Amino acid sequence: MRIVPLSDAKHLPVWQRPAALLMLMAFAMPMAFATWSALLNNFTVEVAGFDGSDIGWLHSVREVPGFLAVGVIAIIVFVREQVLALSNLILLGVATALTAQFPSLAGLLTVTVLSSIGFHYYETVNQSLQLQWLPKDRAPAMLGILLAVGSGATLLAYGAVVATWRAFDLSYDTVYWAAGGFTAFVAVFALLAYPQFESPHPQIKRMVLRRRYWLYYALQFMSGARRQIFVVFAAFMMVERYGLRVDQVTALFMVTLAINMVAAPLIGRAVGRFGERAALVVEYSGLLGVFVLYAGLYAFDWGVWTACILYVANHLFFSLALAIKTYFQKIADPGDIAPTAAVAFTINHIAAVFLPATLGYLWLSSPATVFALAACMAGVSLGLSLLVPRLPRPGAETVMARPSPTAPGDPISVATR
Repeated sequence: MRIVPLSDAKHLPVWQRPAALLMLMAFAMPMAFATWSALLNNFTVEVAGFDGSDIGWLHSVREVPGFLAVGVIAIIVFVREQVLALSNLILLGVATALTAQFPSLAGLLTVTVLSSIGFHYYETVNQSLQLQWLPKDRAPAMLGILLAVGSGATLLAYGAVVATWRAFDLSYDTVYWAAGGFTAFVAVFALLAYPQFESPHPQIKRMVLRRRYWLYYALQFMSGARRQIFVVFAAFMMVERYGLRVDQVTALFMVTLAINMVAAPLIGRAVGRFGERAALVVEYSGLLGVFVLYAGLYAFDWGVWTACILYVANHLFFSLALAIKTYFQKIADPGDIAPTAAVAFTINHIAAVFLPATLGYLWLSSPATVFALAACMAGVSLGLSLLVPRLPRPGAETVMARPSPTAPGDPISVATR
């Protein structure tokens, strides 16, 4: 295992540098996760016989590893972050490959927990590596590019499903094996082909909670709660209410991803130019309107095309969420990035553990109310975004803070200076 300081990484071949590894991981992860997501609603309805309550329970259980992402802090004491990220990417791929082998609620809950551990622990460490490896002045643009790479991989996965599902009469088993196997293979290659990159700032390897990060924590909590409603119920509505087939649902996903591929780099540059506050205000204002219109679908029956347009618009607004990452990067102590990424991921998933199952029961009687609650959450997020300063930095974490040349650690938990 070769360890290379980040300052020396510029001497490596372009394909072996940290940015290239981030792009490779950004490409590999969606191949498994996007395929799993694209087929899930049809698989659970057509093969496993799920209703709204079952799908809610599945997603609640899937989010438990995300809630426990704070456990990453204990693991990185013994395992390097880069190795941990790739190992969990392998787990995600293998678990995805096995999904169709368990067409029952109990079986899907089991295999979903395994894939979820891989996904959430990978995402936690990946976010930490992004903020450690990318310089602050280029981070928004680079995060936009990484988002576009992920969108491209997802588009490729969706395109393969649309092109081959009916033409070759594929089974769920075949598609899940192909997608999961690809992700696991790429992760093994990255584990062997890349050196271990050493950040110049050693990361604190214990849980860190700081008062001055409170707005970041609040934004993460509301983002997780709001996103869960969309992820769980928006696509499920397409199958349950409008009867879309696998290829039709996947085609909708493809259109969404094609637009995101073009928009994500532009969004990254816009965040860098106009700042995190403006980006978050635009995101939450847009999401508030979208969720209100989602609720209106059930009251006025505007049809499947309106639902599809709202689905695409929702994803575009979600792309602006990269501003939360760069906001934290600007206010954080460099050594806080890894432990705070784990804590933030847990905070992001607090609501995700109970919301899908709880709202699954509400969905049985009033789907419109579920989306109305999401609109309320978007409104709260909009209020929080107005507290983000125009130029965030240590000592100026919110508009209410008085800037100071240096910011104290201000620990309220186990971290000390």
